Amino acid sequence: MVIERFKNGDIDPVGERFRASGRMMPDDVKYISSWIDFPGAVCYQMMEADSADRLKLWTDNWCDLVDFEVVPVLTSADFWAQRSGGQPTT
Repeated sequence: MVIERFKNGDIDPVGERFRASGRMMPDDVKYISSWIDFPGAVCYQMMEADSADRLKLWTDNWCDLVDFEVVPVLTSADFWAQRSGGQPTT
């Protein structure tokens, strides 16, 4: 999960760049979904990538407008399967 905090709480420059240039991410990084809090100060994005380095290529394109926190997550099913010594379900 990627947590984006818009610099100075200003989402407008992010929207302008997105409309002009798209997500600007490597082909092997997959956007899944996103949610923005009601004030428009924080965005929560589900992304999929083989490594943090691949995500960094994407975040580097936006770091002048956004502060990023990357939190590796699993689905609940995969977490519990791995915890019990089983294989992930997906």
